[in-house]
Amino acid sequence: MANKFQSIETKHYAERDAFFEGLKKLDRRAFMRVAGISAGIVAGMGKLTPNSFQLVNVAEAQGEKPKFSFAYISDTHLYENKLNDRFVRAILKAVDDVNALDPQPDFVLFGGDLAQLGQAGELKLGAQILKSVKAPIKMMVGEHDWFLDMGELWKDLFGAPNYSFDHKGVHFVVLNSIHEKDFWTERKLSPMERMKIVAGLDNGIQSRFEVGAEQRQWLQNDLAKVAKTTPVIVFSHSPLYKYYKPWNFWTDDADEVQAILKPYEKVTVIHGHTHQLLSNRIGNISFHGMLSTAWPWPYAPEGLPSLTVPMNRADPFSQFDGCGDGRMDVLESGLVDKLYNLWQRDPITVRSAYLGSGGKQSAPPKPKLPTY
Repeated sequence: MANKFQSIETKHYAERDAFFEGLKKLDRRAFMRVAGISAGIVAGMGKLTPNSFQLVNVAEAQGEKPKFSFAYISDTHLYENKLNDRFVRAILKAVDDVNALDPQPDFVLFGGDLAQLGQAGELKLGAQILKSVKAPIKMMVGEHDWFLDMGELWKDLFGAPNYSFDHKGVHFVVLNSIHEKDFWTERKLSPMERMKIVAGLDNGIQSRFEVGAEQRQWLQNDLAKVAKTTPVIVFSHSPLYKYYKPWNFWTDDADEVQAILKPYEKVTVIHGHTHQLLSNRIGNISFHGMLSTAWPWPYAPEGLPSLTVPMNRADPFSQFDGCGDGRMDVLESGLVDKLYNLWQRDPITVRSAYLGSGGKQSAPPKPKLPTY
């Protein structure tokens, strides 16, 4: 059955494929004439060769074949289509990206913040669009999905916000890391007032994110069944370290969570929320951020992890620049190579060898322009 939801980009590529099929019918002289005209137009516009999500599998190119791969889509921040279709177009582009991967990923992680204000129309629209993804979906909640009704609709649509599963010898844990201390009851705030304060990111009324004591105990109990040599991959919307507190790029009990993960030999944390290419290593734990399909946040004025090779400043006049989706290649060792599929740019891979060596090996390319 044809996909009901198709992005403008996918329709464009279909038209482009039809165009190239037509070129096959040209004789050599006519083809060279068309090619010359096209090259001149492209050069005059300053355009580059189109980038691809899967032109090069970096791990395989270096002789280290992944054990398996999974893709991600994150931080879509959907409004209802009648209010704002820009972010809808972006998630459709990401769905097209992951559906075009060949081979298909074992599953697709959704990294949180499906909605902008947690409203029913936003969440249900996102749930409907994600049904178009070919691979199985693993859902993770973000603060924009949660604080209107404290996650009631999310749980109805997608189930428990924290859970674990095993896949091909790796133990996966999904956390709800966006709990906050109650700032709303005493102030007699409405649900939407509470939601808008949390959505403001740097609003000083709200507390910082936390996993919370109850969930930390759940994590400890869950991992008690796992051998210390088993690779562990944790999905968390907020970064499980302390990056920049004024913007809530922060998890208050990150140190306690890291202590629970410390006994395990190979641990990788994949997080959303920051909308950036972001890399970190603390002890035995590697951290990778996820791109957003909606917009890129600027890098914080302080606290940026030293292993992060920041991406170039985004073009403010381009909807897609600095945004994207991506793929994780889980290696035979249980470590993770992270591919950032930056729309309108070349993809960037941050390899496990880079983080494990403290930046001495396999460094990703440095930006050619100022970061932001």
